[in-house]
Amino acid sequence: MKILLTGASGYIGKRLLVILLEQGHEVIGVMRDKARFNIEDFKDQKLTIAEADLLDAESLNALPTDFDVAYYLVHSMSGSNFTENEKKSAQNFVEFLNNTQAKQLVYLGGIVNEEKLSQHLLSRKAVEDILEKGRVPVTALRAGIIVGSGSASFEIIRDLVEKLPVMVAPKWLNTQCQPIAIRNVVQFLCGVAGREDTYGQNFDIYGPDILTYRQMLLQFAEVRKLKRRIFTVPVMTPRLSSYWLYFVTSTSYPLAKNLVDSMKVDVVGRPNDLAQRLGIALIPYKEAIRIAFDKIEQNMVLSSWNDSAFTDKFSQHLSHYIKVPEYGVFRDKQSQKTKDPEKALDRIFSIGGRSGWYYANWLWEFRGFLDKLFGGVGLRRGRKNAREVSAGEVLDFWRVIHSSRKEKRLLLYAEMKVPGEAWLEFKIVNDNCVKQTATFRPLGLWGRLYWYSMLPFHYFIFRGMLNKIANDA
Repeated sequence: MKILLTGASGYIGKRLLVILLEQGHEVIGVMRDKARFNIEDFKDQKLTIAEADLLDAESLNALPTDFDVAYYLVHSMSGSNFTENEKKSAQNFVEFLNNTQAKQLVYLGGIVNEEKLSQHLLSRKAVEDILEKGRVPVTALRAGIIVGSGSASFEIIRDLVEKLPVMVAPKWLNTQCQPIAIRNVVQFLCGVAGREDTYGQNFDIYGPDILTYRQMLLQFAEVRKLKRRIFTVPVMTPRLSSYWLYFVTSTSYPLAKNLVDSMKVDVVGRPNDLAQRLGIALIPYKEAIRIAFDKIEQNMVLSSWNDSAFTDKFSQHLSHYIKVPEYGVFRDKQSQKTKDPEKALDRIFSIGGRSGWYYANWLWEFRGFLDKLFGGVGLRRGRKNAREVSAGEVLDFWRVIHSSRKEKRLLLYAEMKVPGEAWLEFKIVNDNCVKQTATFRPLGLWGRLYWYSMLPFHYFIFRGMLNKIANDA
C-alpha cells in the first residue's frame, strides 16, 4: 500500500515508519521540519519526505493525493492554546483528506471512558470527532500510558524511581491506568491498516495489567532492583503536584500540568478482541520496562518524546538557527591541539547526558537547577544515544542544530532561560586542532549584564572542558 504518515519524525511516527517500510509499503513521511530527519538512515527504501505544517492549510497543498491509507499522529500537550491548535490541525487535515484517494484514516488518541475528562483527553476526543466528519472512514485507536524507551511516561517514571528513594506523592497515585508497551502500539497501528472490518470504528488498546500509578512506580523499582517507599498525602493542589513533577523529572512545566490533570482520571480500556483478531501478544508492564532498558543499554533508542517537542526557545525550523550570527554578539573562542583527533571527536559526540560536560559538572548541574527555578528545561533531558547525536535531538538543555562526524562539527543551540540566544560549537580543524566557540547574542541591557557576569565562569568551564576533550581523549 501507499501510506501517508503525518508526524513521521515524532516519537510514535518514527517507530511506525520503520515497520511500515519493513513490511514493503511505500511511505510518504510528513513532518514540519525535514531538516530534523536523517533520510540517509532510510536510503534504498520506498520513502518520500514531505514538509508541511498542519496549522497552515496552504502547506498541505504540496502533498500528494494518491495514497491508500493516512495516519494522523500529530499531537501536542504543551502551550496554553494546544487544544485550539489541535482542533485547527485536525480540521485542516480533514479538508485536505477529502480531496485525496485515501480509503482509511488511522488515528491514535487517548482512552476516554470516564465522564469527567482532563483538558488533554478532551482535546484528543475532540480531534477524533473532527476527523470522523470527513469523507474518509476513521479507525481510531485509543491508548493510555505508553511504555517504551524514550516515551514521556517512561522517562518521567524513571526519573521519579531512580532519583527518589522516598516519595511523598499526591493522592492521584491511586488512580488506575492500563499501560501498553510501545511495541504493541506499533503492532496495532500497522495491523489495522487496510482492514475494512475496522473502518469507522474505535478501539481501546491496552496491555494485560491494570495498575495504579503507585503500583507502576513500585514495579518499575522492582525491575531495576531498587527499594523505594511511597507515602501519599490527601491534600496536594494540582499546582503543587505539577511543580513536584517539573522539578524532579525532565518534563516541562506545561507538560507536567497537563499530565497531573490527566492522572486524576482512570484510564482503563474497554474490553475488545482486536488484539486476537490481529494476532498481537500483549506485553506485561514489567516486561515492557525490561525491553525498554535493553534498548537503552544497547544504544538502540530510535526516538524520544523530547526530540519532537518544541519549546519557547526553540520554535522555528533548524535552518533558522544554523547560521551563527557574526555581528552584535559576544564570543568565547578557544582552541587546543590534540594528539588523538579521533578520540577527541568521540568525546565531542559523547558530551552531555550521562557522560557529563567533562569539567566542573557540579556547575553545569547548578546551572540546570537555576534554569528549572526560572521555568526552563533544566539539565535532566539527557540524550537519546550515548555516542551519537542527530540534528533536532535534545542534549541536556541544548538542541542539536548540526551534527556531522564527516565534517567533524557539532553545533548546539541553548534552550535554557537566558536573556538572549546562545550557540556552542565544537569542531576539529587542520586534523589536530579542537576548536570550541561559544556565541551569545544578548537581548537588551540584561543580556549584556548576563554575559559579563558569567565571564569568570565561562573562562574556567570552557577552558577546562576543551582541555578534557583534547588532552584526555
